[in-house]
Formats: sequence, C-alpha cells, structure tokens
Amino acid sequence: MCRLALKTASKPFSPYDVLTAMEAMQEGYDGSGLGLVLRGVKFTDFTYRTQDPILSGIAHTEAAYHRLDAFMQEKGFQLKYDHEFDVDFKKIEAQDRYKYFLRVYKLPASWKTYAADEVEEQLMLNRLELRKNGEDHGGDLTVFSFWPDVVTIKEVGWPLGIGKALHLNDDRIEARVVMAQGRQNTNYGINLYACHPFFIQGIATMTNGENTAYVPIKELLTGMHYPGYIGYQSDSEVFTHILHYVHKRLKLPLETYKHVITPLKTEELNMHPQGDFLKGMRNVCRRMIIDGPNCVIGSLQDETCIMVQDHKKLRPGTVGGKKGEWAMASEMCGVDAMIPDRDRSHDFQPMRENTVIIPPDRKEMKIWSQFDPYPLPQVA
Repeated sequence: MCRLALKTASKPFSPYDVLTAMEAMQEGYDGSGLGLVLRGVKFTDFTYRTQDPILSGIAHTEAAYHRLDAFMQEKGFQLKYDHEFDVDFKKIEAQDRYKYFLRVYKLPASWKTYAADEVEEQLMLNRLELRKNGEDHGGDLTVFSFWPDVVTIKEVGWPLGIGKALHLNDDRIEARVVMAQGRQNTNYGINLYACHPFFIQGIATMTNGENTAYVPIKELLTGMHYPGYIGYQSDSEVFTHILHYVHKRLKLPLETYKHVITPLKTEELNMHPQGDFLKGMRNVCRRMIIDGPNCVIGSLQDETCIMVQDHKKLRPGTVGGKKGEWAMASEMCGVDAMIPDRDRSHDFQPMRENTVIIPPDRKEMKIWSQFDPYPLPQVA
C-alpha cells in the first residue's frame, strides 16, 4: 500500500512538516517515490502574486532547460522568478537531474482579452505541449503542473531523504495546503508521471489502493478526446480526471463526486430525496464507478480538501485537527505527526458513504453522507 498525508492550515507552513508524517508511516511504502503538491504558496525571497502561474518540473539536461526557456519566450511568457533549490545531488538516487525548476511567469500580453476559462484551457495546453516536447526528446524534460498558486515536486526515493536532498526544511517555500504521497510501485515501472498526487486544472488527488476498474474508466476518459485526459502511467490518475469531469466540466457540486465513483444501490436511491436524478446520473456515468479498495484524498483550487473511501473500506483514512489547522492521513500516527495538539476524540474515519470536507475557512470538518441531500448547483 501507499501512504498519504495532507495538511491544510490558515498560516503557511513548511512542506517538511508533512514529510515527518510520511516518515511516521514509512512501513507502508517502499521508497520508490515522493510526490508533493503545494497550494497557497509563499516564497521567502519573492513576493508572489497568486494570479501568476508557476511552472513545476525537472530538466534532465542542459539542452532541455534551454528548450524550455525558448518555448516560454516564444509563447510570450515573461519570467518573474526562478526558484533555486539548494540541491545535494549526492543524495538524489537518479543521476540525470540537471535542474529542478519552479518558475513564476507573467501571462502573455495577448491573453488579456481571455476569459478565465480560456486562460485555464491555455495553461493546460501549454503544459501538455511542454510534456510532449520532453517525451519527443527521450524524456529529458518532465513537467508536472503549470498553474497559479500551485507547486509540484516529484522524485524517486524516500520522502524524508528527498526533502533533505532538496533542503525543503529551509523554510524558503511554505504553503497553506501540502499533499504528499510515498508511492509503493506495485503495478508499473517507476515513472515520475506515475507518482501521486496527480493534477489537472486546479484539481489534485492522490490514492492509497488499487483501482481494479481502471481499464474501462481509462477507455471512457480517453474516448472523450479531452486534451488533459492523457498519461495514465498509474491506475489512480483516473480519480483526478473523474473529479475534474464532475466538478469542472459538468459543474456539479463537489458532493456528487462520491455518487459518481461509488453510487448507492437502487433500493437506497429509491428512498433518497434526489433519487431519480442520482439514478439517471449513475446510468450515464456507470463506467466511472470504481472498484477498490481505495482511499482518495483531494484538493481544489479554492483550497477545499476532501477524503473519500470506496465501498470495500479496506484502505484506512483518518482526519483530525482543530480550527485553522487540519490533517488527513492513511494512519493516525500520520495525523499525530502533523497536528499533535488536537483533540483526538474528534478524529474521524470516513465510512463507505462519507465525504469529509475541510472548507477553505478551515473552521471545522464537515462530514457529508450520500444518504443526505446534496446542495443543488448554482444556476447563473
């Protein structure tokens, strides 16, 4: 099994805090990789404006790095900040790392007339074009995300070891949300794109478990011919794309995600106040139903954080915290490492019908059940 850890707090904190939670759960993974997604980003040596996109990735060669520069200049992006990691390359297992990059850009002047959804679409398409550029050159350029207020870091090795090698404990980068996964590589070859969390247009998820319904879900998503539904070096990437499809493209409330991936039985829906709609949605989205065991943790663009389980409930997940500071983890010891001074009697382990939601205000943990009515979408 993999191990998951997420911390969300009103005050920015070091991602290294979450790596200590991964260390507490280290018996649950094999050290084949670490993935980090940070939101609500703060740099100590740069005043960051949250509307500027951050490009995250790895240039494996100097030539790849120069191609990246040329690509961004040609597209009209203006470089505003280039974070310099203090890297101890002797502690990095992989030997083909020329530069880890986190680069803040100003949007091209030609985009000023774009609506918000057009900007989001173009950011995704530019990321995908850079990814293909790297793949066309033997994989010498890896691009994880290109989005405002999001930093993504991925590398092969033990989480705490990677954190030390990149000096993530120097507090030069902080964030209000940090997602981390120690990836146990059980099904596929090691590939940085296969390392959780996965990201698309402001939505990120990571999973502990195995998605045995992966093939039909992947075929459905790729058959939509949506540019961002590619990759799938991991069977868990489809969870991110389903959430994107439900919340961003269908514009349904967040709670309906659970109804799509793990719908209630017909006899349960017959008693549900919105049962007719949910039965119709289940029929339309039938090929998105997951077959676990899975525990999924996710975060949205507004810093909302969620945890859901599948019906088998065979992968653990615990949520705990206090006003202004919350944690989600595969094990209670992970939550302990991130928020040791909480009231543990208020910790919660979601059941098969639950979605746990930590809203952006972080005042309280909200527990929603599929048996409850879901909020109706806002109609403009």
